Amino acid sequence: MFRKSTWIRLPRNVVVGHEVLSRTSEAVGELQLTGTPLVVTSPTPRSAAGDRVIEELATLGPDPELIVVEEATFDAIERVLARTEDVDPGYLVGVGGGKAIDIAKMAAADCEQGFVSIPTAASHDGIVSGRGSVPEGGTRHSVAAKPPLAVIADTSVIADAPWRLTTAGCADIISNYTAVRDWQLAHRLQNVYYSEYAGALSRMTAEMLVENSGSIRQGLEESAWIVVKALVSSGVAMSIAGSSRPASGAEHLVSHQLDRLAPGAALHGHQVGVGSIMTAYLQSGQDGDWEDVRDALRSIGAPTTADELGIDEATVIEALTSAHEIRDRYTILGDGISEAAAREAAAVTGVI
Repeated sequence: MFRKSTWIRLPRNVVVGHEVLSRTSEAVGELQLTGTPLVVTSPTPRSAAGDRVIEELATLGPDPELIVVEEATFDAIERVLARTEDVDPGYLVGVGGGKAIDIAKMAAADCEQGFVSIPTAASHDGIVSGRGSVPEGGTRHSVAAKPPLAVIADTSVIADAPWRLTTAGCADIISNYTAVRDWQLAHRLQNVYYSEYAGALSRMTAEMLVENSGSIRQGLEESAWIVVKALVSSGVAMSIAGSSRPASGAEHLVSHQLDRLAPGAALHGHQVGVGSIMTAYLQSGQDGDWEDVRDALRSIGAPTTADELGIDEATVIEALTSAHEIRDRYTILGDGISEAAAREAAAVTGVI
């Protein structure tokens, strides 16, 4: 008998576009959330959007409470959780880039409250996904949480964010190419569950970025529009799959290992992009489409070499040969590749 079942959690409201911060109260009000909202933000996002969000939410009921975080750490999450005990909020709102949103998302999961995502930068697909990422010591922890109930992404705000954050978000999406291939490989060789729908959506999202890479330029609000829509689609693919598989393969393992070996050297998305170039080569060989991945990254101004990441060659090779140890997730790296194979992949693709 057929006994298969699944539970897919998706955002109920996704509002993207010009000056949509003014629709915050409308989008949140439709969720019929009750109680005091606790707004989690950091200094720069607060001035860019946080104060306006507070004004909008104040029209719905109790005046919002505010907590400002400086760094994405587990201590910051504990600070937010301690504040929830004092405030007893009805829901949490993350306003900012990855830092504030990840902290609010994970705190909301711990205290079993709803979460609303209001990104001020398009730096990664965490603005929609059900996972949070927090660095600790020499590593980065990826933690399961619930997807946001609503996403409100104002492209006029995001277009003003530092360009390097947007290029990091683009690189994160382009890496879906190699992530989906690794997922398919794990399905064939390890019988890992594979969702055709989630895989197709994730790959289509990457293709959308590659095809539009020539029109993604600094200062253009339309570029922010393209990138945010792609990030939303990627997050939805992960929700459908019930895991990060549609957007996380060997290239993400390489990035996580770089976080350990060279903490703080480069943005997550940029590391993933460079990792994706080498992963595409390992997956398809010299005649594969790794050049398409590299050229798309170059077109938007994202790093494509170790030097542009600010990481030395030896560290990149060490990351590539040891990345398989990061987590129990089967990828093209298998049980590890030799130093010679890693050096060839990095050299042929121009990463070193």
